[in-house]
Amino acid sequence: TDEQMQELAEHVGLDKAHVEKRIAGLHELNPMLGHRGCRLGIAYPEITEMQARAILEAAAELTNEGVTVFPEIMIPLVSTVSEFTDQEAIVRAVAEKVLKETGASFNFMVGTMIELPRACLTADEIAKHAEFFSFGTNDLTQTTFGFSRDDIGTFLPDYLERNILPGDPFQSLDVKGVGKLVSMAVKLGRGVKANLKIGLCGEHGGDPASIQFCKENDLDYVSCSPFRVPVARLAAAQAEL
Repeated sequence: TDEQMQELAEHVGLDKAHVEKRIAGLHELNPMLGHRGCRLGIAYPEITEMQARAILEAAAELTNEGVTVFPEIMIPLVSTVSEFTDQEAIVRAVAEKVLKETGASFNFMVGTMIELPRACLTADEIAKHAEFFSFGTNDLTQTTFGFSRDDIGTFLPDYLERNILPGDPFQSLDVKGVGKLVSMAVKLGRGVKANLKIGLCGEHGGDPASIQFCKENDLDYVSCSPFRVPVARLAAAQAEL
């Protein structure tokens, strides 16, 4: 809003016109494939530093209060191993400073979101450095199909009516396509690290059929939105039977 831009301008000591120009310059035609995730942290390392410090200082505070914590910090939207190692180095440098400043001692892991096809295809390279994988299947579905999750509603009814698709691929995992990439990445990743922790997060984490797929591919956990948790727990229990 105009009020927020004015407040920001005053806070950073610039005029409102400068802030408006900067905001306009950040506009993207396709933001889902644009300047976000690890790309933002590479362009602006201070963002990664700030977020890592927030996580690690909170963990240090709890540790010093006698609470056992084990942060797992995920680098998002990685497509190359160099993107991961760039951001991992920042996180570990911040961690070293925080542990020294607070006197706390706790373990943590740095892993990555696997949500792009290229990350699946090169999961063995990424696994040499990442301590865990978490499949972001919402984005992985978008980038595998080339569907926009926000716009699929304009044509999905026609696809379902004409049996082009068996269902909404954002609600139940597309096992033949997206699932094949997940299976490949699991095999490649654990071929490098046999005990690599691997999970799945997103709406698929609350879908019974998708949870069965996760069980069959030896994933360690699923994560989903709160209202899906009861269904996810029941489906996970049934998958174990």
